[in-house]
Amino acid sequence: MKSPRLPLSIIRELHEQFGERLQENVRLANYTAARVGGAVDALLVVNSADELEKAVTTLWKLDVPFIILGGGANVLVSDCGYRGVVLLNRAHTIKIHAQAEPPTVWAESGANLGMIARQAALRGLGGLEWANTVPGTLGGAIYGNAGAFGGDMQANLLMAEILHPVEGKQIWPVERFGYEYRSSVLKRSGIKAVILSATLRLVKSTPQAVKEKMDEFSTRRKQTQPPGASLGSMFKNPPGDYAGRLIEAAGLKGMRVGGVQVSPVHANFFVNTESATASDYRQLIEKVRKTVEEKFGVRLELEVELVGDWHDIDPGLKGEQ
Repeated sequence: MKSPRLPLSIIRELHEQFGERLQENVRLANYTAARVGGAVDALLVVNSADELEKAVTTLWKLDVPFIILGGGANVLVSDCGYRGVVLLNRAHTIKIHAQAEPPTVWAESGANLGMIARQAALRGLGGLEWANTVPGTLGGAIYGNAGAFGGDMQANLLMAEILHPVEGKQIWPVERFGYEYRSSVLKRSGIKAVILSATLRLVKSTPQAVKEKMDEFSTRRKQTQPPGASLGSMFKNPPGDYAGRLIEAAGLKGMRVGGVQVSPVHANFFVNTESATASDYRQLIEKVRKTVEEKFGVRLELEVELVGDWHDIDPGLKGEQ
């Protein structure tokens, strides 16, 4: 059974708070990397960390459920949509402190991770070369400990400004995030907290050296990962192995369900080839997971997060929402 829509009284209150900025009944497929997802009751674009703070505080006060979307990667939104509010995070100010020791970059949580890396590179500052090809925003990268090519957010993050519903704004050092592989305490525990901005550690280099490393990583990414609409890596790599290798070894490379396909280029990427639905993705996830577990005894764990109503999903996946 679908969850009920937000009451009209709440919608009216949200319009009073946010005016014409609040949009109703917005199709989320337009805002997700895989181009799938049903409608959300209301969507609000926030263009600064201050706007994000005010919006979140208001929604907490009204007890309205909400999620924050940045680049729309690493999330699979149900065809039934989301009953609540989506905050589209466009807070993207970036400030680089090249003379600090070590040099750092401060950015709002909606800033594109690749853009942060490229802005640093122009000033001859490295350390984020791995992030140049990672889709999504800084906030999402901190939340999920994004990484690539041997680097990850845990190694770069110095501190982040967090908004908590009871304790207000706080500065969290990197240690407080309790980082694990593609996970943080925020992601694991469901703590009600929102990332407003963060400071990352950089290293001194030269524009040419940083560019060369970024170009090398970009070339490797293009050679090993598919183009087109996808969520990013579908499953976490199990200890000592690779999800893509297991899926390929199970003979699933190229498998299709509806409009979604296990990529022939990299088996841990599921590509929307022709108007796929979230249900197509769900069915393919379950088939792949079941087959890999039957053949190799490995239970693949989702790297992507499930958003919205998933009333008919495999119980084994529900716990990962």
